[in-house]
Amino acid sequence: MSAQTHAAMSEAVYLALDHTSDHKYEYYDGQVVALAGGSAAHNRITINLIIALVAQLQHRDCSVYASDMRVKIPQTTTYVFPDVAIVCEPEAFDDADQELLLNPILVIEVLSPSTERNDRGRKFEAYRTIQTLQEYLLIAQDAKRIDHFMRQSPTLWTFSSLDSKEESLYLPCIDCTIAMNTIYNKVKLEPEA
Repeated sequence: MSAQTHAAMSEAVYLALDHTSDHKYEYYDGQVVALAGGSAAHNRITINLIIALVAQLQHRDCSVYASDMRVKIPQTTTYVFPDVAIVCEPEAFDDADQELLLNPILVIEVLSPSTERNDRGRKFEAYRTIQTLQEYLLIAQDAKRIDHFMRQSPTLWTFSSLDSKEESLYLPCIDCTIAMNTIYNKVKLEPEA
């Protein structure tokens, strides 16, 4: 999804705007960012992930949420819409309507040219303050490439990168494996050099 930054506003004004608007906005400690729709590749990857994860988690106490579920990160006064968020019981929300998820265990972002810098930078910095978060994935949409970050301790994250040579992605925090070909099913990729 592409993004456009708007003037600073208070948290209360942001939440009121978001509840009355037809558009989605993320909030970073006063800075509001409007989100635009994603490409066909972005949508296919996201849907492929959700289908594969729901199939594996359907009989477990975990829920898979798509990009309409907002995650609230109180330590940084941040509200974001990850492409995919997974939470395992007990789920925690900051509101009675269950629109503000507090405790994802896994967050996935599908990279776009306009959002990659933010997904790797301030968004990941904010995500790292979520105590329940164990894994963070950044998935390219122009090539078979996944950056996988795993929490080792409250302050230590390890990084691994998977590419087209890998057969599958293993997610230890939810004990799920997804084939790379499943993630990139029907996605038109740039030819490999």
